[in-house]
Order: sequence, then C-alpha cells, then structure tokens
Amino acid sequence: MSVDTVTHLNFRGDAREALTFYQSVFGGDLALVTYKDAGNVQEPTEADQVMWGQVAAESGFHVMAYDVPSRMPWNQGENAFFVSLRSGTAEEATAYWKKLSEGGTVLQPLDRAQWAPLYGMLRDRFGVTWVVDVARAPEEDGVS
Repeated sequence: MSVDTVTHLNFRGDAREALTFYQSVFGGDLALVTYKDAGNVQEPTEADQVMWGQVAAESGFHVMAYDVPSRMPWNQGENAFFVSLRSGTAEEATAYWKKLSEGGTVLQPLDRAQWAPLYGMLRDRFGVTWVVDVARAPEEDGVS
C-alpha cells in the first residue's frame, strides 16, 4: 500500500493564474473547476474563481489549489508552508529554479550546501515559498 501527498495551495483569487504558471514551469495537465462549474456560487463576483484545481505532470510533479471564498478567513501567512522540490540533477533543478524565480524573490541563492549538492529557497510571484534542491546520492554520504 502507498500514500501520495500533494501540496494544496490556498489563494484569494489567484489560483487559476498560479496553476497556469506552475504548468508553464513543470508541464503536465491543468484541471480546473470553478464555483460556477460546480453549481456552488455564493458570491457572484467569485463565480469564475477556482473551487478545485490541479497540475499533474508525468515527472511526478503534482500540486492542487483553490480560491478561498471571501466569506471565509484567509491569511497567506509568512511561513505557513514550503513546497519542497527535490530533483535528481543540477540541470533539472536549475531549470525549475529559473522559471519559478521569475517575478519572485530569492531568499537563499541556489548553490552548494553542506547537506546537498545544490540548494536554494525562493518566494515565487504568488507568495509561495519553494525549497529547491538536488538529492545527495547515498554513496556521497558513505552509505551503501
């Protein structure tokens, strides 16, 4: 038996734009259901906002998101969560880093770290904090 975990991002009106952006970075399929699509419009100005959405790519990347309705409290917070993106190669990690950082803020430059061949942290243009690294091979730690 196995269990998959998926990061679920909560936005206030930016979910469609964010998911479209993540699809442009990672590829894959974008799926969206609006409040109108689901017959769950409680505020007419929010009818076209995302009630459920996701990007799923063959590479294994998978993220879900929705727009928190205005009737519910929402605070993006400072450090509510990070999305950890662990790659097998420096080339792949660097390519994702470059795309994710467009319009964002680098918190820790992508560089060699004591615990990883490559590590960095950034906040993308939607306020989501990403930790990007390359997994150290077990043999690099003397583990077989």
